[in-house]
Amino acid sequence: MLLNNTGYGQRHTDPSIKFNWIVSNTAGTTIGTSPYSESLKRRRKGAASALNRPSVESYVSHLNVESKAFVSELFRYGNAGKTPVDPMAMIQRLSLSLALTLNWGVRVSSQEEDLFDEITHVEEEISKFRSTTGNLQDYVPLLRLNPFNNNSQKAKEMRDRRDRYLNSLNRNLDDRMRKGVHEPCIQANVILDKDAKLNSEELTSISLTMLSGGLDTVTTLVAWSIGLLAKRPDIQDKAAKAIQEMYGHDQPMCDAADDQKSLPRTSIRDITYNGTVIPKGTVFFLNSWACNMDPEVWSDPDEFRPERWMEQPDAPMFTYGMGYRMCAGSLLANRELYLVFMRTLSSFHIQPYDDIDWHPVNGNSDPTSLVAIPRRYKVMFIPRNEKALSNALA
Repeated sequence: MLLNNTGYGQRHTDPSIKFNWIVSNTAGTTIGTSPYSESLKRRRKGAASALNRPSVESYVSHLNVESKAFVSELFRYGNAGKTPVDPMAMIQRLSLSLALTLNWGVRVSSQEEDLFDEITHVEEEISKFRSTTGNLQDYVPLLRLNPFNNNSQKAKEMRDRRDRYLNSLNRNLDDRMRKGVHEPCIQANVILDKDAKLNSEELTSISLTMLSGGLDTVTTLVAWSIGLLAKRPDIQDKAAKAIQEMYGHDQPMCDAADDQKSLPRTSIRDITYNGTVIPKGTVFFLNSWACNMDPEVWSDPDEFRPERWMEQPDAPMFTYGMGYRMCAGSLLANRELYLVFMRTLSSFHIQPYDDIDWHPVNGNSDPTSLVAIPRRYKVMFIPRNEKALSNALA
């Protein structure tokens, strides 16, 4: 396996792959869906600077606010453990608000806000257009002649709706900057940096990357994890015990300062592998599933057993991709997930309510989607110490 060969650097963006082109021809592409170029290198450098370890450390205050708000919503909508709830909207608000805070310096404080519904819906639809298997007409041109196919029109509609909220976020930030009342954020930092070499389109590309990346990946990971934890109280209790040994039973918020990719690519030149020449223009897919489930690495790859990473901390993980195209936001994602899970498990015992198939393939709600999304479900979030949690959230 060639993990760092730049020959694999090109994102598969043949112009005939029309839906990605339709959606992206105004605001541009994300970093992950961009072809290899000098512009891509500048954007990756800008994103790496905004997402390196010192930068992530500076975002801890935002992670603190959003993860606390997430626990508060679980507590409130779940009526202190008396009402089963579908946590998806709360997970989406967590991911979306953090993305908007880091990029534009604004929060989504409630899932009742109009902006929440609009962005989550549009980004979910756009994610389907970007899916490798979601649009057969991307690969079979004859299907594009079907007069009853309205997918192209739908792609244009989602693009236009996305442009509207992106332009609104940019205008509002510009207005706050003129008035000198803006919060520090990635967009403002780059705009004010006289040495920055990113133009407005490249800056928008970084913002789109943060927005779509967080909503796609962090949201689905937390959704799967909460459902799986509800089925495995033994893992919940083991984790909660370790957390409470550190912080006690009366600190459910713990300490926010505690710090404990798979898209298709096209080769940009001929590559020789094991004596075989793979020609320029060949499309490659990273089979993350097979890599992460390798029986030569794990004796029980099908078992949900998080402690495996404590037993083998240096084991390879392909979830964020590998090599040049590896996800630039992995440090931020890990920090966010650590705090969210620590606070959720410290605050609640998660009890199942629906009978759902949690197999990652059989339980996938939409196999054609870019990411594996679980079927909607409800669980009970029962406070471990209701009085302490109420005081911590006050």
